[in-house]
Amino acid sequence: MARMSLLSFLLFCLTSVAHGNKANKHKPWIETEYQGIVMENDNTVLLNPPLFALDKDAPLHYAGEICGFRVHNGPGGSGAAQFEAVVLDRSTGEGLVRSKEPLDCESQREHSFTIQAYDCGEGPDGTNSKKSHKATVHVRVNDVNEFSPVFVERRYEASIPEGRLFDRIVRVEALDADCSPQYSQICFYDIITPNVPFAIDNDGNIKNTEPLDSKKQRVHSFWVTAFDCGKNRAQADAQVVVTVKPSCKPGWIGWSKRVEYTPGSGSIPLFPSLHLETCEETVWNIQATVELQTGHIGKGCDRDSYSDRSVRRLCGAVRGEVDLLPPPSPAANWTAALPTLPSSDSSLVFSFNGSAHVAVVPDSVASMVSGDHFTLQLWMRRGGASTQPPANQARGTRKEEETIICSTVKNDDSYSHYSLSVHGCRLSLFYWPDVSAARPVKFLWKLEQVCDSEWHHLSLSVQFPSVTLYVDGVTFDPALIHDNGAIPNPAPRQRLVIGACWEPEEKQKDILNNSIPEGKDTGKFVGGYRGLLSGVTVRPGSVEPHSVVECLYACREGLDFGDLETLGSGMKVHVNPSQSVLVLEGDDIESFNRAVQQVTYRNSLRFATPGVRPLKLTTSLRCFSEESCLSLRQLEGYLVVLQPDAPQISLSGVGPHLARPAPEFESPRGVPLFPELRIVCSLSHAVNTAAQGMEGGALMSDAVAHTLDGCEVQPLGEELNPEKEELLVDMESLKEQGLDIINTTAYIAVTGAESISVYEDVLRSIRYRLAKGSARFERRFRLSCSEMNGRYTSNELTLEVNFLHSLDSLYHPSHLLASQQQFLHPSHHTGELSGHTLPNPHRNSVVPGAATVIIMVCVGFLVVMVILGVFRIRSIHRRGDGARGGGKEGGNQWDDSALTIIVNPMESYENRMGMAADTEGEGDDEEEVVESPDDTGDDQRVIIKKEGRDSAPRRY
Repeated sequence: MARMSLLSFLLFCLTSVAHGNKANKHKPWIETEYQGIVMENDNTVLLNPPLFALDKDAPLHYAGEICGFRVHNGPGGSGAAQFEAVVLDRSTGEGLVRSKEPLDCESQREHSFTIQAYDCGEGPDGTNSKKSHKATVHVRVNDVNEFSPVFVERRYEASIPEGRLFDRIVRVEALDADCSPQYSQICFYDIITPNVPFAIDNDGNIKNTEPLDSKKQRVHSFWVTAFDCGKNRAQADAQVVVTVKPSCKPGWIGWSKRVEYTPGSGSIPLFPSLHLETCEETVWNIQATVELQTGHIGKGCDRDSYSDRSVRRLCGAVRGEVDLLPPPSPAANWTAALPTLPSSDSSLVFSFNGSAHVAVVPDSVASMVSGDHFTLQLWMRRGGASTQPPANQARGTRKEEETIICSTVKNDDSYSHYSLSVHGCRLSLFYWPDVSAARPVKFLWKLEQVCDSEWHHLSLSVQFPSVTLYVDGVTFDPALIHDNGAIPNPAPRQRLVIGACWEPEEKQKDILNNSIPEGKDTGKFVGGYRGLLSGVTVRPGSVEPHSVVECLYACREGLDFGDLETLGSGMKVHVNPSQSVLVLEGDDIESFNRAVQQVTYRNSLRFATPGVRPLKLTTSLRCFSEESCLSLRQLEGYLVVLQPDAPQISLSGVGPHLARPAPEFESPRGVPLFPELRIVCSLSHAVNTAAQGMEGGALMSDAVAHTLDGCEVQPLGEELNPEKEELLVDMESLKEQGLDIINTTAYIAVTGAESISVYEDVLRSIRYRLAKGSARFERRFRLSCSEMNGRYTSNELTLEVNFLHSLDSLYHPSHLLASQQQFLHPSHHTGELSGHTLPNPHRNSVVPGAATVIIMVCVGFLVVMVILGVFRIRSIHRRGDGARGGGKEGGNQWDDSALTIIVNPMESYENRMGMAADTEGEGDDEEEVVESPDDTGDDQRVIIKKEGRDSAPRRY
């Protein structure tokens, strides 16, 4: 009974245990937050507090045990992929967190994730297992000193003046890639080069320990290293170079006295390495003035490439201007008495001395510029080499006005008067629209350009009552306009004077009578101008557009600023209209130095005028202490414009000979001299052939678009006889193109800036015409062209014109003997035939063969015919009275109509003349023709040239 009771009790207990395991009532429990630390070279995370999971179902098997931990991503991390948690003891719930891979503190120093514990459930299969809440785990990766310091620069440079101690000359800097402050900070620097007069602190600042002397040692070079707080040394040391400068002298450093410019380079910097040294003086305003002196070139700029007339054409100026100071010539003799000065361009510079030098323009020219709408333009320079004060002028007397131009013109039934004068630094225009009625008006300008003794361009556009003045392309408004004061009384007669004004005697009486007798026009010149004038023109009608005036004065060379966008704050740049003066102003030295290095010289001309352009740099400084402010001297240098590559102007397409029948030259249109003329301009430049495996150098020629400014056709030998010959030009075409022409018996010149194609058309249209009955055998012409006012000229193309005569008169056939030797030596003439320009077959003209073979066959046949003719001539001579006296009678007995002899008319007349020893001119040849009496319907003729020293030229 006792055993039965014990077994029942045990069975009851087992049943109770079985029923208890089925009830896994509690979840595991862990802390809500953990802080962890892991080293870069380890993967085990040390947590605080330690990781333990508790379950209230313990000590039940499975239900009270912890089977594992699960790692989840945190709010913003990815710890689940990098960390894992394992169970160390299932009964105690102890766990461990570790990283799956080595961690890098430099890439990510902090990690966050969540962790959750799971119990073992109700049985071995883990059924009905429960999980705890999620706890946050923060893991910090501790740094390991794995990186060494690295210098930011491998080389440090500095410059210091000699004889001084500096707290900091230069600062070196090293960086460490470790993530922690302990290992990433640089604890100290060290100079590893021994025995140098320098020291370095823990921040990397280097100073000198003693004053340095540039004479003893100009450059000091040493090495420094760095250590982090983990005592790791820098991977590579840094070099420090300290240059000792001599004692500081304020001024510009890097000034180059000579600057070279190659034409075609565009813009080049004038001062690429220039900078201002103030020796640490505090400066609050800097102003520098760069001046380029081009006054010796042309009239202030590089304008000698074209004449004033060509510049006006290129700028599109309105045509119709009248030149009041033209070059002296038979047609324009009023400037012959004026002294002239040399000028680099083709325009003349006239000098006026204030008394005797006056130009009175003829009435025929003055009448062309009447009206109250006109444009007056001129180049003016006050003073000059030949302008001395009058000997009779008392000291202290006030100078009178100097009159540049004084004009009284007739307008229908009234007279108007105007005069342009200078007085001191004032320019005045006196205008009287109607001498007999309206009051005069005086316009006054106060200008520094009037009295600075430099060349200036004045353009005065009068559209009364509106007056516009341009000085060097810039407009100026009148300072004063009034209609009172002293009123001159010009005589009511047309008169135009340059350099003074005409004052007639008894002018009051003459004006009242409103007439001056022609024979009693006496008076004197007053208000004489003292200075230089050039290019004085007046154009009546509408005024000149502003764009044209600006173009007329625009400089092809000058100063410029490179890039305004790089200009620092507080900097100002100003360039005068002629671009000869550039002013820089600023308050920061570094910005000012950068701006000075941006000052450039530009030259837009392809063929710039070579020579020297002086340069000046003037600097003014303003300091807080004006007494100790620096004073800099003016710097002077020069810009050298090198010789440009000269263009080669080539004339071709015209043979050395032009042969045409004489009747064509006698036609009303004549014969064109250069119908197939070609003009090519090319530039030759050196080519480096060494890189191409060739020895020596070479020249390469590139064709360029070009502009000519003149061509000339000149007859060689004697001048043209206007009664017998002339050169014809299409004047309408010239006017349309705006070109000028001078046609004389000595030459014909076409001038004006225009393209090559236009000049080709004009030259191809030049024709040569002979008058009826003007017998000639040849005439030679020479053609040449030029550009840039004659700086570049073309080759001289020589053309020999041969006149082919067809003679109808028949002479004695014995004259064949005189030319027999010419036909027996045809090779003497074949060289000339190849150079002729042959016309189309023409009646009564003899046309030579074009090929040498044909010529040889013809000449051979001709020799046979001559031999047969000799026998016939001998028989005729026997019946004649004399060998040469019965030419015509012998011609009547020429009965062999089948015999026709053709003598080559293309033979050069000069070669024929060369066979006689002392022949002169073209009047020593006698031409005789032997014609068959039966040859009435044939065009063939026999032409025999007889050379006689005293025989006169004859035309048949």
